[in-house]
Amino acid sequence: MRAAVVEQYGGPEVIKVMDVSDPIPGPDEIRIAVDYSACNRADTLQRRGGYPDPIRREHEILGLEYAGRVESVGERVTRWSVGDRVMGIEAGACNASMVVTHERMALPVPATVSDEEMGAIPEVFITAWDALCAQGGLTAGRWALVHAGGSGVGTAAIQIAKAIGANIAVTCSARKADACRALGADLVLERSPADWLGALTEALPGGVDVVLDVIGGEEADRNLRAVKPQGTIMQVGFMGGVTTTITAGLILAKRIHWIGTTLRNRPIEQKIAAVQGFATEMLPLFDTGALKPVVDTTFALDDIADAHRHMEADANIGKILLKV
Repeated sequence: MRAAVVEQYGGPEVIKVMDVSDPIPGPDEIRIAVDYSACNRADTLQRRGGYPDPIRREHEILGLEYAGRVESVGERVTRWSVGDRVMGIEAGACNASMVVTHERMALPVPATVSDEEMGAIPEVFITAWDALCAQGGLTAGRWALVHAGGSGVGTAAIQIAKAIGANIAVTCSARKADACRALGADLVLERSPADWLGALTEALPGGVDVVLDVIGGEEADRNLRAVKPQGTIMQVGFMGGVTTTITAGLILAKRIHWIGTTLRNRPIEQKIAAVQGFATEMLPLFDTGALKPVVDTTFALDDIADAHRHMEADANIGKILLKV
């Protein structure tokens, strides 16, 4: 099969699209012929040596999600048949023409979702739902604050919040504000160096119930000030840096829950629980139109270096896909 491989760490130019051995499915696994994968922020970190795949493989293949059709099934598989459209997340190796996954990790593609759109669902929608709802406790009538509202996770989070009857404020760059409003964001705030915290406090003096933060850095202290007493901060990433100064006393004074979360390095049963929970709670909403994949740009797998450059330029609104 063809795959996007990193043999040394560095800039986008180090990625090699090359032929590697086909993955072999185990008895509880399925092998998918991948139509679409995607470029995520985690892939750019891995390419630079900062976010390794927890699974040791013959080759270090990039990619956290896939969408395609079942090509073969293991002897104990009961959920899937050859030819079924499926999508899902994996710890790595999804920027390739084939990927193997446990049968319970795969999701059916909603009938209303096109082949291209299916590549824009798994990683960002599962991440947003898991952080906001499953762990963060967001429910109807409550307020969420989501940083990077124009990102893949951000655009998914806006839709999920509105679908469950919650309210959502987002921070983003000025050029992405209209897109966030169009998706349903109730309050759109220009990110730092603008005073988003002052604007949020003026609009919502009591604060928000849940913060979903992929930025970290200087936003960490502002998050502590933005969240309500007994509120929850879900730390999903550190695009703004992992080191900062915070007013730690706010954690105690406001009894804040500050939770770090990733999907990639969880045990398989925890991953399956997250995937199946998302399938039950959110997947039907794609057919009703309440949720819709947001595709920014689609690159050919051979042009994956350009996809990484596009991601690192923060040029995208929604997902950057790879046509495999």
